Amino acid sequence: MKFHLRLVSAAAALCLSTLAAHAADSVTGAGASFPAPIYSKWAEAYNKATGNQINYQSVGSGAGIKQIKEKTVDFGASDMPLKDDDLSAAGLMQFPTVIGGVVPVIHVEGVKPGQLKLTGAVLADIYLGKVTKWNDPAITALNAGVKLPDAVITPVHRADGSGTSFIFTNYLSKVNADWKAKIGEGTAVNWPANGLAGKGNEGIAQNVQRLPNSIGYVEYAYAKQSKMDFVQLKNSAGSFVEPVEGAFKAAAAGADWTKSYYQVLTDEPGKDSWPITGATFILLHKVQDKPAQGTAILKFFDWAYANGDKAAGDLDYVPLPDALKAQIHKTWDASLKDSAGKAIASK
Repeated sequence: MKFHLRLVSAAAALCLSTLAAHAADSVTGAGASFPAPIYSKWAEAYNKATGNQINYQSVGSGAGIKQIKEKTVDFGASDMPLKDDDLSAAGLMQFPTVIGGVVPVIHVEGVKPGQLKLTGAVLADIYLGKVTKWNDPAITALNAGVKLPDAVITPVHRADGSGTSFIFTNYLSKVNADWKAKIGEGTAVNWPANGLAGKGNEGIAQNVQRLPNSIGYVEYAYAKQSKMDFVQLKNSAGSFVEPVEGAFKAAAAGADWTKSYYQVLTDEPGKDSWPITGATFILLHKVQDKPAQGTAILKFFDWAYANGDKAAGDLDYVPLPDALKAQIHKTWDASLKDSAGKAIASK
């Protein structure tokens, strides 16, 4: 049995889903665009190493959660972890794959990557429409010596249900009381009317690249691959930090995965921590109606855990610690069964 893993855009997802439905031996997954760059890299290497392939549709976390609950895909993917009670109610389990960072990206003439500094409170005020120009005193006070234009800021946000948006809005809710009261957090929120929307991390990246004086937020791999201008952020320890693998790793250091896989890693302590850090997760039904597909999914992620750390690091994701990978294997063995109650093998 062969399995094909191709990364597709949201626009192509419906077509691919239709084709997959006619392929009896096809394994399909859908969801977060945050991990799409690393899933694509892993997929290519996995296919070369094993000949096996799998379909993954980068359609956003909200769609991924919906589709796995409706059993229209074999696995879902989300950057917003589901709470344990919600997982139980839906008959699902989740496990993390990698850790990464959500990065504010800008398109401002004359400003170099990493030159602009922002705080979380000012970032939220930009999206709230309270800070409307790049030379606003709230921004210039943080950026002595940086020439900023007297130009209106265009904030860009996600149009689709998005785990990246959950991580971003969760962070803004922690650092700006007005944001928490008026907007809150979630995969989809009622965004203020002062900005534009883009679908997927890809859509935000494209909008920011084409619109002068814009700001958006994307997973760091998109910023890196597209050579976008990122900002420094002030973290909870008072340090201005850049989005790099070490900063994501520092933010994740305090997570206690032994208690629950529900871990939100925004605004974590530590002078080196990137404040908008998050893990990304795979969602599976505990009872696998199609055990062959379940086994194929586990084999892929087992291979990725064993062989994919370098590719993850090259894209500035943080690979999971070996102890956590071992714990996840035990979770698979304990949680995933076929309809007869037999454990789904990952090896």
